[in-house]
Amino acid sequence: MPAACPDLAPPSAAPSAIPHRKLIRAWLAPLASRSTAYALALTLVDLLLLGAALTATVAFETLPMKLLAGMAAGFVIGRLFILGHDACHQSLTPHRRLNRWLGRLVFLPSLTPYSLWEVGHNVVHHGYTNLKGFDFVWEPRTLEAYRALPRWRRRLERVYRSGWAPWLYYLVEIWWNRLLFPNRRTMPTRRAAFFWDGVLVVAGAAAWIAGLVAAAAATGQSATFLVLTGFVLPFVFWNGMIGFVVYVHHTHTGVAWYEDKRRWADAQPFVSTTVHLTFRSFMGSALHHIMEHTAHHVDMSVPLYRLKRAQRLLEERLAGHIVVQPFSWRWYADTARRCKLYDFEAGCWTDFSGRRTSTPLAAG
Repeated sequence: MPAACPDLAPPSAAPSAIPHRKLIRAWLAPLASRSTAYALALTLVDLLLLGAALTATVAFETLPMKLLAGMAAGFVIGRLFILGHDACHQSLTPHRRLNRWLGRLVFLPSLTPYSLWEVGHNVVHHGYTNLKGFDFVWEPRTLEAYRALPRWRRRLERVYRSGWAPWLYYLVEIWWNRLLFPNRRTMPTRRAAFFWDGVLVVAGAAAWIAGLVAAAAATGQSATFLVLTGFVLPFVFWNGMIGFVVYVHHTHTGVAWYEDKRRWADAQPFVSTTVHLTFRSFMGSALHHIMEHTAHHVDMSVPLYRLKRAQRLLEERLAGHIVVQPFSWRWYADTARRCKLYDFEAGCWTDFSGRRTSTPLAAG
């Protein structure tokens, strides 16, 4: 078995039992207050930043600057999505109706249908985090399931798990298959809101593209090129951003997946199945503190602008139970190398040949 990941912080010795979730949420209750004014200010700032970045894709003349502006737009789309993520959890402002409409607004640049995200994320992901057959986001396959796939799908799985393609995974497996007019196999329930939210994001995409085409005509630029740098690039960059974020939140040699629902429940999954990824730079703040992910899973009502304090409190009181991982590209590459498939009986990650690449944590 390979040596332990050098960036992984050693666990505390003999941690105490995790208290009941009601008690933990009581600790966080003072941090669950929401501010409408602050939420609106955050929204306005990010909308202005997106407008500035998209304007720059039109105004800049050189290719490197246009590409840089397009990637900046993709990053701001990610920030807006995180605000929408909070709105979808009803934690952005104290007002349910305002949250719903703000959520739809800030989800538009990422082309995310609000109601479908609400079901897939709030109900499925948060309700059954890291439970095989329920939580579908980056759910690892077993060796047997992997070998049963057609050859083309095995190759695609290798690409997804290579560490280079979180953008492709999210674009295909989440956005295309589950969010944009999903079929009955992936979403058996039919609701009018699902359809109309899909229509809304398609209309938003059409208006976005039309605006770029009009700008190209007004400035004498290639419409195709401007759509590529001002629409396609930001959207692909955003998919890479969200694909990376959800991957590192729940893929780690110190995090277990489960296939037995009773054992999953006994493992206190709201604490044990998430990762707090830390940064030496300002990146945590730039991502609206979404990386303080344990606190978010413990209590979704804590707004993003109070997650840092909530995470610190949990790590003080639940020492030894929370996976805290300092980010480095070395760690990320090592995780992508190790975490290919999952052995649910042994409770450990394996490579594509079934060889164990992590220490067994829990039988699933």
